[in-house]
Amino acid sequence: MTLTHFTNATLIDPVALTEETGSLTIRDGLIIAIDGAAPKDAQVIDAGGACLAPGIIDIGVKVSEPGERHKESFRSAGRAAAAGGVTTIVTRPDTLPAIDTPETLEFVARRAAADAQVHVLPMAALTKGRMGQEMTEIGLLLDGGAVAFSDCDRVVTNTKVYARALTYAASLDALVIGHVQDPVLSDGASVTSGKFASLRGLSGVSPMAERMALDRDIALLEMTGAKYHADQITTARALPALERAKRNGLDITAGVSIHHLTLNDLDVADYRTFFKLKPPLRSEDDRRAVIAALAEGLIDIISSMHTPQDEESKRLPFEDAASGAVGLETLLPAALRLVHEDQISLPRLFRAMSLNPARRLGLDAGRLRIGAPADLILFDPHMPFQLDRSTLLSKSKNTPFDGARLQGRVLGTWVDGTRIFGGVDA
Repeated sequence: MTLTHFTNATLIDPVALTEETGSLTIRDGLIIAIDGAAPKDAQVIDAGGACLAPGIIDIGVKVSEPGERHKESFRSAGRAAAAGGVTTIVTRPDTLPAIDTPETLEFVARRAAADAQVHVLPMAALTKGRMGQEMTEIGLLLDGGAVAFSDCDRVVTNTKVYARALTYAASLDALVIGHVQDPVLSDGASVTSGKFASLRGLSGVSPMAERMALDRDIALLEMTGAKYHADQITTARALPALERAKRNGLDITAGVSIHHLTLNDLDVADYRTFFKLKPPLRSEDDRRAVIAALAEGLIDIISSMHTPQDEESKRLPFEDAASGAVGLETLLPAALRLVHEDQISLPRLFRAMSLNPARRLGLDAGRLRIGAPADLILFDPHMPFQLDRSTLLSKSKNTPFDGARLQGRVLGTWVDGTRIFGGVDA
């Protein structure tokens, strides 16, 4: 029996939206008491006022197995997640080959169980090969453990195929995750259109590409009644459509990446490819609008959109370089920028990073309550440091925060009550 008691901790409750000093006890992988005395024979951890919160649940993590293990493996992703306070990663199916059959899904599940320190919940592709022509065996993949279905950044352009897949998913109560960028307008674009893109001579895409794709998906949700999550809402123009869809009772939620919350299109500066993302970084006005939507609950979930790329694919001219950035270890300290700037409270931040992802996936995690899984992180939100990308535990080091001064260090991470990161005590 593993019995651990945390005392003198600032408990971050994303359900009650409170942060109060208290204690918490875990045993055999579950939270068994809050604000009680230390049980006899318990290991006591004095948090020293540090924050104790539910572990982060990160939707949309790219682990490059199968096909590109040199970029990221389940072992390296699990270590990076633990160091970042992420206790559950929801992995994308955009691998080589795509996760579109029960056999590939079984391979991923076995590798994850053997190598990863954290919970791994795999998505599966919505269409075969992510080609948008024929839907996958959604029922069999659900039985095999898929928690959601997505073609990721390969948007299904055939509306009839997409509608058929959404209808079938709805009949099985399966979650579909969409990438809301019009693929024709986005083709070949590397930044958001505007004065900066013109001055740099870079091909741009209008923010309307996001609004147009979201409008189409919302219309299909009205037709099919599917359960749907937009992986990234990054522009002000998309927010009214999202608000109307929610007000009209559609089963829709939305996420945003930490990079679009904390960076803008000017950060590209002199063609810095670590800042090339998909969708591209937006204007400062868009960034502020998305932060406001997050604070009021219109946008539900923050994710890292962890996308490892090797040096060879990033050390290229900007328009030729691969898109994406790693984020498992920088998600929390980057998100704490919003707290330090009084743009969102700590409990609301963890509602977006822990509670809401758990709710969307039907998990009992993401909350501090008796009987909940003891997936926890202990962190100091004020501890300053300067990020050195060479110290990241991910195999790939393509972070836009290299050299940035950040605040917030994870002191310990627990999965099912077992400490997987940090020392003997805080």
